[in-house]
Parts: sequence; structure tokens; C-alpha cells
Amino acid sequence: MADSLITALLWFSVVACGLLAGLYFAFSAFAMTAFARIGASAGVAAMNSINRVIRRSLFMPLFVGSSLSSLALAIIGALYPGERGACAALAGGAIYFIGMFVVTMGFNVPRNNALDASDPATAAGQALWARYVKEWTGWNHVRTLASTVALILFVIALIQRA
Repeated sequence: MADSLITALLWFSVVACGLLAGLYFAFSAFAMTAFARIGASAGVAAMNSINRVIRRSLFMPLFVGSSLSSLALAIIGALYPGERGACAALAGGAIYFIGMFVVTMGFNVPRNNALDASDPATAAGQALWARYVKEWTGWNHVRTLASTVALILFVIALIQRA
């Protein structure tokens, strides 16, 4: 039973990490650059719209579920270090939880909230947008990398458990 649960957590985490890594990669690779090029008012409107819609989308259960599954895998890996795949599960879970969930909640979400409260028609709003694009994207790179590395480590854990 426990073995099946760990395998299921690993498979769910692999799929979730892949989906979220792809989403974050899209924002880092081209979406934020495109938003920056269309001007502050249009860029802020687009990003605020995305931030409102994403909270009521299938993204949220995947975001929360993958955060919990990665944390569970990190804890299981720490509690049972001698098990096959435990080190990879521990590392993947910790990297994902810290690099994706903690970064999102500590760095990306506060910037989203500040952006939502701003007025891009003002000089202060335009300065905030310029800073937002740079800082938010930098932290998004961290989320992209963490999700990708965690995915690889979860695959390694699955291979080691086979």
C-alpha cells in the first residue's frame, strides 16, 4: 500500500511538474517580453487579467496538489533515507516546494498584488510595471528551473524504485 502511494505521488508529481514547468517556461521565454513590448497599460491589463483568471482555473488544484505531493515526497524521503529513490524524492520535493511554491508565494504573488493595485497611467505605475517585468520574470526563471529539476529528480526516483 505505502509503496503504491509513493509511486502514485511520484507519477502525479512528474506530470504536474512538467505541466507547470511548461507554463512557467512560456512566461519566461516569450510572454513577459511580449507584454513588456505592448506598453505599460496594455501589459498591466493583460497580466492582471491572467492573474485573476488563473485563480479560478484548473491551475490552482494542480498548483496546490503538486506543492503538497512534493512536500510529502520530501518528508517521506527524509524519513526513509535507505529506501530506493528516497534521496531523489527528497531532493526533488525540497527543490520543488521551495523553488516553486515558496518563491511563488513569497515573490511572485506579492508583485502580482502590487501590480493589481497600481495605475499604469501614472509615472509611478509605469515605473512599477518596468520593475515588475524584470523582477517577476527573474523569480519566474527560478520557478521554471525548480520545476524542471524536480521533474528530473522524480523520474530518477521512479527509475530507482523500479
